[in-house]
Amino acid sequence: MCGYYVSDIYEYLRQMEADPKRRPLPDYIEKVQKDVSTNMRGILVDWLVEVAEEYKLVSDTLYITVSYIDRYLSLNALNRQRLQLLGVSSMLIASKYEEINPPNVEDFCYITDNTYRKDEVVKMEADILKSLKFELGNPTVKTFLRRFTRVAQEDYKDSSLQLECLGCYLAELSLLDYGCVKFLPSMVAASVIFLARFIIEPKMHPWSSAVQEYSGYKASDLKECVLIIHDLYLSRRGGALQAVREKYKQHKFKCVATMPASPEIPASYFEDVQEVDVSYVEDVQSS
Repeated sequence: MCGYYVSDIYEYLRQMEADPKRRPLPDYIEKVQKDVSTNMRGILVDWLVEVAEEYKLVSDTLYITVSYIDRYLSLNALNRQRLQLLGVSSMLIASKYEEINPPNVEDFCYITDNTYRKDEVVKMEADILKSLKFELGNPTVKTFLRRFTRVAQEDYKDSSLQLECLGCYLAELSLLDYGCVKFLPSMVAASVIFLARFIIEPKMHPWSSAVQEYSGYKASDLKECVLIIHDLYLSRRGGALQAVREKYKQHKFKCVATMPASPEIPASYFEDVQEVDVSYVEDVQSS
């Protein structure tokens, strides 16, 4: 039944992700913030990765937390002393939205070493909800990554779990970098698949016609985003931020953070592949 509607669902998600009400400004640090820097944002997100691990939150909670933070900062100038408060309050909202048994307000106060009181967290929670106009259900990179991974795994039967874990790692790295805010979540997810395939099989063109058809992106569309995430993977960007890297060194994630990668991606890989038979994609969607 779900396979019958998958194309309509995907089209709806693509429309929703581009809705200006659900999108952060691509340059909010420069245009809105006076006391918050890109480096501070990265440190906050890196710490929130640790919080999510500590409280065993589902990955969707982390992604939507970062989305709320970026959207709020696009609308409100914030003092740097309140940035961590914004982070835990955003995660509190995201936990209520995504988790079956979300942590309570006291848990989030505790994780900040009680830097903030319960009433401060609750007040910030209300301010976030008001700023976002209670529009909380925006799709994230993770939303699209699940879909794209299924198609990409068709070419990697022997390493499908590795591809999935590596994709999750690259996607979480993208959360750290302000440079990725300007890209739609679906583009980041597609770029993650491109790069994961390249890291696993560097001599094989990473962008198949099937993934191109299913994602809606050509290889040439992804170049800028792929190169940013590639730099993150090689620690040429955000190298001081270690929470995500340490997380994905664990055996439960196939130790993907330790996988070697070529320092350069051949320019020819960003040339567009041939179109695919649409019936193949429909078969994968409905399976």
